[in-house]
Amino acid sequence: MPRSRLSRPSPEAALHRLRTLFDGVSRRSFLRSFALAGAGASLAGVAGREASAETGELVERRGGDPLEETTIARLQAAMAAGRLTSLQLTNQYLHRIRDIDRRGARVNSILELNPDARDIASQLDRERRRSGPRGPLHGIPVVLKGNIDTGDAMMTTAGSLALVGDPAPQDATVAARLRAAGAVILGKANLSEWANIRSFHSSSGWSGQGGQTKNPYILDTNPCGSSSGSGAAVSANFCVAALATETDGSIVCPAGANGVVGIKPTLGLTSRAGVVPISHSQDVVGPHARTVADAAIVLGALTGVDPRDPATAASAGRFHSDYTPFLDSNGLAGARIGVARETFTGYSEETDGIFEEAIDAMRAAGAVIVDPADLPTANELLNDPAELIVLVYEFKRDLNAYLATRTGVPIATLADAIAFNNEHFEEEQRYFLQEFFDLAESDPFSEQEYLDALPRGRALAGANGIDAIMDQENLDALVAPTGSPAWTTDLVNGDHFLGASSSPAAVAGYPSITLPAGFSHGLPVGISFFGRAWSEPTLIRIASGFEAVTHVRRAPRFFADLEAAERAGAA
Repeated sequence: MPRSRLSRPSPEAALHRLRTLFDGVSRRSFLRSFALAGAGASLAGVAGREASAETGELVERRGGDPLEETTIARLQAAMAAGRLTSLQLTNQYLHRIRDIDRRGARVNSILELNPDARDIASQLDRERRRSGPRGPLHGIPVVLKGNIDTGDAMMTTAGSLALVGDPAPQDATVAARLRAAGAVILGKANLSEWANIRSFHSSSGWSGQGGQTKNPYILDTNPCGSSSGSGAAVSANFCVAALATETDGSIVCPAGANGVVGIKPTLGLTSRAGVVPISHSQDVVGPHARTVADAAIVLGALTGVDPRDPATAASAGRFHSDYTPFLDSNGLAGARIGVARETFTGYSEETDGIFEEAIDAMRAAGAVIVDPADLPTANELLNDPAELIVLVYEFKRDLNAYLATRTGVPIATLADAIAFNNEHFEEEQRYFLQEFFDLAESDPFSEQEYLDALPRGRALAGANGIDAIMDQENLDALVAPTGSPAWTTDLVNGDHFLGASSSPAAVAGYPSITLPAGFSHGLPVGISFFGRAWSEPTLIRIASGFEAVTHVRRAPRFFADLEAAERAGAA
């Protein structure tokens, strides 16, 4: 049965509930669950062919189809050799989405497909024949998270029925830059509705428009959020790469849970213009991909100063349009890496075991491991309400400003969204309510509380946290587990987060890169490298070095549950 309409708390009760959560472990659970921002046979077993990176020839590949685990370099080699076209590639992905995402396993990662994708691919093929490729993304199909505007036939809904209607009037800047790079925008990915800022008890990957996205490794487990569909679609080989967004954890947690690479960039490195917002002080856009190289390629296409987003002005002279020169298979050699243990380990024996093996692998590859290298402010940051104050204060104002750019949809303000959800209770609030919405609309924090909290949180996370320990130990990066193995999806009670390491980089506005570190019971566990503002080149070097010596990533096999995975010997 759905939760009763009578169970909705008042804004005052919701605020009291939040304040009582700020007591150590309880608050940790709250922030992690916020995720700010979430029959036993394998279905991927047919023989296929893929392009060789060295020759461009199509070669037999046992245990996968032509798309499984392919990379941008391999696809470009095949297209350059004339053995593959963008239209063929786009059709193959559309067929795979039809057969596995919408039928078969029903991963449910794709919210909407682009009806123009085939035409765009054909145009790019003609351009390639006429004048050559624009760059490494020419003809490459990518997916955008469903909160990123596209000025085309697709809607931008953030997963909410309250935004179902006319498309956005223009592309988000990141979408426009992908088009300029020659990418084929294949569709929109499902997400935790409103990027997981609606309820205290949400299930990551669920939206009123799209339903529940599944983890492609074990389908009854959660893909984490809020960029759930982006991570699951990339992992399941439904696209080459995807764009995700993060406020606190929403790029890195889905990357970790779905066994892919996620780059959460420095705030201001990529534009947020045309992205449904939570907080201009923490929102970022970054890529999901199956390799560090592919994520680096996509990141380079997104960067640059954008007049539509004032925060990008700080990136002038600091951004790169090509991050691939920083890829280094020996990137761990000589790197000084600090192990951030306090508050970021100890919540999961499975995670801790994989993390210790990862540290050993880094040390064996020549990294200088400083252990521990705890943030001096780790516990203080965890227990200070600064982040909460900033996010709740900015959300209403930022969302209303964004909604003012939209026409032809049912709502124009946060208050309208609250009313819409109440009027469509069965569709939108069947499993969880909208306590955050009610709270933000009530303006529980004063402007002065906000103005005090903003620099306090940034200092705790940045200057007095990440920067302080890196200065003290002369570090190139910090490392911590990304999170626990995925939990069983629970629509009734919501997410079962155990722990994560996303908050310091998120609150400071600093970069983080997550990639697979190991598997527990058939489920991926990620590792996160993070550091100073604008240190993406260093983090890419280190992450690519870790990837080169560990080779952890493996394709999901879409098991129904843990027992099915165990019977097949995959867990």
